[in-house]
Amino acid sequence: MAHVKNHDYHILTPSLWPFLGALAGFVMLFGAVWFMHDKGPWLFLIGLVGTLYVMFGWWADVVAESRQGDHTPVVQLGLRYGMILFIISEVMFFSAWFWTFFKHALYPMTEGSPIVDGQWPPAGIETFDPWHLPLINTLILLCSGAAATWAHHAIAHENNREDMKWGLILAVVLGVFFTILQAYEYNHAAFGFAGNIYGATFFMATGFHGAHVIIGTIFLLVCLIRLQRGHFTQEKHVGFEAAAWYWHFVDVVWLFLFAAIYVWGG
Repeated sequence: MAHVKNHDYHILTPSLWPFLGALAGFVMLFGAVWFMHDKGPWLFLIGLVGTLYVMFGWWADVVAESRQGDHTPVVQLGLRYGMILFIISEVMFFSAWFWTFFKHALYPMTEGSPIVDGQWPPAGIETFDPWHLPLINTLILLCSGAAATWAHHAIAHENNREDMKWGLILAVVLGVFFTILQAYEYNHAAFGFAGNIYGATFFMATGFHGAHVIIGTIFLLVCLIRLQRGHFTQEKHVGFEAAAWYWHFVDVVWLFLFAAIYVWGG
């Protein structure tokens, strides 16, 4: 009886995942630096594979703990708080790219800048028309977010697993479509990443957002696979809630990118 659990918290067993994750992340970062110094991509790829392996194994353990009943209401609340803090950190990350874009657009202060007499975008830069492909991509991403909301409403309020399935399918398909159109846009850009501050900030801001779209699409796809395996119920679907929150964050960031970089910045 001395070992009987009389609280709602989940006491974790010792795990190697944090150590392996830190090691794989270090190898990936070190390999990326080597790659940038023309040492080859292999160390970076090894670290990337290791990081993906840790992510898969660690989250598989979290899912198993949930299925075993370890995720009590108190634990679920902690997981929600953790996801909120993660999204806040992502807001700070994108704030840095908006900051540098607005700084160079409004205050071209360095001597030798490619911006002439405060001109923005710099001379010779042909920007995208925001009311063509960027607007189409905006509508696609918003529709994907609406589909994710439909899926969440279906499971949380109606316990309708069929509608949740189709909402997730639609959200994933639209997310993939957005990525394809973004790649098409990059391929037809009239400016490059190097040689001008506009191209550098444009591709870093929109490129990191594109990476988040890919991650979010995978997140939703995993939720769809879990749904097919009977993992989500009306009372317990924290994993899908986290995916939906993340997807809505990606939507909001794109709206700011569209307004600031494509419309105002162009």
